[in-house]
Amino acid sequence: MNNREQEANLIQRARNNFPEFFSSKRIRLSQKEIDQAMAATFSSGPSYHFIVHFCDIDQPRYLSPSIEELLGLNPATASIQDLIDCIHPEDVSFVANAEETAIRMLSDDIGRQNLKNYKISYCFRMKTRTGDYRLFNHQSVIFATDEEYGAAAALGIHTDISHLTADNNYKLSLLHLFGGESFINIDVTPKNKKFANKLSIFTAREAEILQLLTHGQTSAQIAEVLCISENTVKNHRKSLLKKARCKTTGQLVSKYVTEGFSKV
Repeated sequence: MNNREQEANLIQRARNNFPEFFSSKRIRLSQKEIDQAMAATFSSGPSYHFIVHFCDIDQPRYLSPSIEELLGLNPATASIQDLIDCIHPEDVSFVANAEETAIRMLSDDIGRQNLKNYKISYCFRMKTRTGDYRLFNHQSVIFATDEEYGAAAALGIHTDISHLTADNNYKLSLLHLFGGESFINIDVTPKNKKFANKLSIFTAREAEILQLLTHGQTSAQIAEVLCISENTVKNHRKSLLKKARCKTTGQLVSKYVTEGFSKV
């Protein structure tokens, strides 16, 4: 196998380089666990999602039907390598470095006992069904571990965000799902060995509202979901725009999806 082929098989490369990180056991998953993992992530455009068991990574356990419309792949037969082959050749090295940096940080800095508390996020270009390349946001959540906190299964979501931005900052973010410490805009180049952790600039309530905004919810709908007044939601939205230095909700959602936020 040549270097290009080795680099392309990103998940197998990660398993080979960090065998202690992954579980070799198959963990039985309940529908509730899967639903919780889905609820912990969001998509702000056309997307597909998939489930991977790391003890058998060649074939995803599930691929949503929307992958056929987006990438032209058959959800019943597509493999993980088929997804990897859709990545723009110039972005393959970045994706490999982002995944390995995330594994190192989760293992060494954050602790594997906290694997299920974090969402991995970064962006790269993918070749679509029509043959053009578009910017996609990758998000993944490890939602099953073994008794030694080895990663057993993950949910991945790829969202076409080309309608929001064409710019990729080529940074990795590890976002805490429950309001804890997040690691934002990490440089994953091999020479960079230091990772700056930065806390979210938003309150827990503002973060809740921001996530609902990414789903296209109106102030009235958000108020109903959170059991607060519509005026309170509007005040939080003003605060979100001010803190993020954005003029519109569209800019806010785009910036959150592609960059994350840190204290300034």
